[in-house]
Amino acid sequence: MNAPVDPAAPRTAAHRYLAETHDVVNVGSELAGYDMYRQDPALVEAVHREGAEWADAALGEFGRLTGSADYLELGVQANRHPPELDTHDRFGHRVDLVRFHPAYHQLMRMAIEHGLHSSPWTHPRRGAHVARAARFYLQTQAEAGHTCPVTMTFASVPALQTTPALAAAWLPKITARAYDPRNLPDAQKAGLTIGMAMTEKQGGSDVRANTTRAHALGAASGPGAAYELVGHKYFVSAPMCDAFLVLAQAPGGLSCFLMPRWRPDGSRNAFQVLRLKRKMGNVSNASSETELRGALAWMVGEEGRGVRTIIEMVAMTRFDCMIGSSAAQRAAAALALHHCSRRAAFGRLLVEQPLMQNVLADLVLEHEGSLALTLRLARAMDHRSDAQEDALVRLVTSVGKYWICKRTPQHAYEAMECIGGSGVMEDGPFPRLYREAPVNAIWEGSGNVQCLDMLRAVHRTPAVVDAFFAELARARGAEARLDRWVSELQQEFADRTDLEYRARRIVDRMALAIQAALLVQRAPPAVADAYCASRLEGAGPRQYGTLPRGVDCAAIIARATPRI
Repeated sequence: MNAPVDPAAPRTAAHRYLAETHDVVNVGSELAGYDMYRQDPALVEAVHREGAEWADAALGEFGRLTGSADYLELGVQANRHPPELDTHDRFGHRVDLVRFHPAYHQLMRMAIEHGLHSSPWTHPRRGAHVARAARFYLQTQAEAGHTCPVTMTFASVPALQTTPALAAAWLPKITARAYDPRNLPDAQKAGLTIGMAMTEKQGGSDVRANTTRAHALGAASGPGAAYELVGHKYFVSAPMCDAFLVLAQAPGGLSCFLMPRWRPDGSRNAFQVLRLKRKMGNVSNASSETELRGALAWMVGEEGRGVRTIIEMVAMTRFDCMIGSSAAQRAAAALALHHCSRRAAFGRLLVEQPLMQNVLADLVLEHEGSLALTLRLARAMDHRSDAQEDALVRLVTSVGKYWICKRTPQHAYEAMECIGGSGVMEDGPFPRLYREAPVNAIWEGSGNVQCLDMLRAVHRTPAVVDAFFAELARARGAEARLDRWVSELQQEFADRTDLEYRARRIVDRMALAIQAALLVQRAPPAVADAYCASRLEGAGPRQYGTLPRGVDCAAIIARATPRI
């Protein structure tokens, strides 16, 4: 019989050996505590190229903030603790109060204090939209959901400017760099946020099918006049905002309205939140179903021209979808590059293995094209008085929103696969990136809507096509593959048969053409050559990691890998 073991006796080397199963080696590490701006050469180059070099120092400071471990943890917490709705208080009073984790409010506060909701409007200058887009891109990599109300607040300004009386009353607080999440009348707050309520059950993207009705209060009607709205809204993003741009049927047709949460007399408006949506992604942000039971609102723009009034807001929100998806691609690629530069298999670091190099370089190329197009469009927004630049905004916003946002889900998955089994674990960043990825492709007009909007712009203003090809012509002669691609694309436009049926094919080719043209002009030769070889040279449908021979994968990877 063995003698009992004395727990107080010192353990021998053999005992320790039996108790210790392994050392933790050859694993990744958190990508945190780095300058998210300086470690992204494609971003730094685009900021300088597109006219916002004056913002370089401030963006560096902001990039160190968004890349810090504490800031990234705010994004984790905001998604771990999603918003909750209290329709009534404990005494039975209707309150419609959405509660958020403190991390969400901190992210909102920082976004607004840094002007992500207003800076091009309050400080217009060369490169203002470019600088704001760069900040939005950095902020989104920390957390995407809270940027929804930031975007809508930003995008509300052009719509409200159509009605000077409302603009004068509301824009000073909408553009103020003050975040106040309290559910109080706007008169008691220094800063306001704006949401949007367009979609109804029966119509979806077809907002002209909306049934919400607007009834004029008194004899006055038209822009700035008061109405009461009766109906429902099936998707109200950010229902905790202070006011909402709403579409409703007035006697003269579908019109746009500004609906506050509180009436001017300090009483609650008749805007009731029925429930919060249970979304696959965008978890930190609240989206809701609502009913309007005689809610006070003021008409924005002309009666019967609601879509026209709100279209500039929609264009801005679509552009922010481009920024957000470009940011998601950068976040995914950076995480994959960081991991593969530390993890070894079969005797070599993953980043040194040819097949993995092919995948990583392809992920980087996708992001390079997305970011180049996004910040080029930001420069166009800085020069809307120029007919050529304005035409690019009107046509290419739909093209970019369609292409970049639809490419992002597969991009997120492929980057996640680079991590392996650990990539799908909920304690890591990839499940959130993956669930978030389809949101921008669907919201603010899904893929087919973007393609139809492209055709609508072409039919209404044929000059936008000339502006688009003039932009491509800046790269003419520099890359034979691109020249052939552009010539074939011109033939696609010349053939006017079955345009709607072919719209996705055309938009695909437009997106590849303009991204390639931008990279050929400004990107490092390794990037531009690989992009054209892989995207323009007859590859057809393909997976990431199928780059052709001759691509300098090592140079592309080295350029994009974060160094911490």
